[in-house]
Amino acid sequence: MSGAAWPPGAAPCGDDQLRVPVADAAQAQALASTLRTSGGWLDVVPGLECVVVRYDTAVIDPPVALARLQSLLEDLSLPAVPDAGRVEIPVRYGGDAGPDLAILCRRLGIPKSELIRRHTGATFRVAMHGFTPGFAYLEGLPDTLQVPRLAAPRQTVAAGSVAIAGQWCGLYALNGPGGWPLIGHTPFELFARGQPDPFPLKPGTMVVFRDIDGVVPS
Repeated sequence: MSGAAWPPGAAPCGDDQLRVPVADAAQAQALASTLRTSGGWLDVVPGLECVVVRYDTAVIDPPVALARLQSLLEDLSLPAVPDAGRVEIPVRYGGDAGPDLAILCRRLGIPKSELIRRHTGATFRVAMHGFTPGFAYLEGLPDTLQVPRLAAPRQTVAAGSVAIAGQWCGLYALNGPGGWPLIGHTPFELFARGQPDPFPLKPGTMVVFRDIDGVVPS
């Protein structure tokens, strides 16, 4: 690889884990992809500001694991962000599909069509999965659509729900609890039951949304 050397900073973060700080989620995805190819790790998990590497303590002692990872980082150039493709996700906005959309429009002082225009006009990127299996945190939400979480979380949110909160857009792959305002719902299969890799939206995937009902922006 070419480029600047990777900044050192690996440190223990548990009995069998090591943590490497990174600049952002995109850099975390790139580093995680590279570390997986180095082999010898039980798991490599990218986050928003770090990558966590898990190793087998029955095979390698913690100081040896740390030294090995630090050596890899010293020889590693900044890797390119992996291309995870681009996906268009159809959404039905508002109504029963997005029960919080009308409230958010009043809060933001904009009509439904404008909220949809801003949301469908943005290009998002899957930063990571978290909270529940397959729940996708998407970065790229316009500043003008950033709103707080609900005061009281729902006990059940339907799989396929599209939500926004803070700087994130979130996609619920499974039924479960949730505290983010819901703006719509997608028929896109976010969980492919029975498949070896059931979650199609990988970290790094670029995402755009399309309004199923074709609301014309005002």
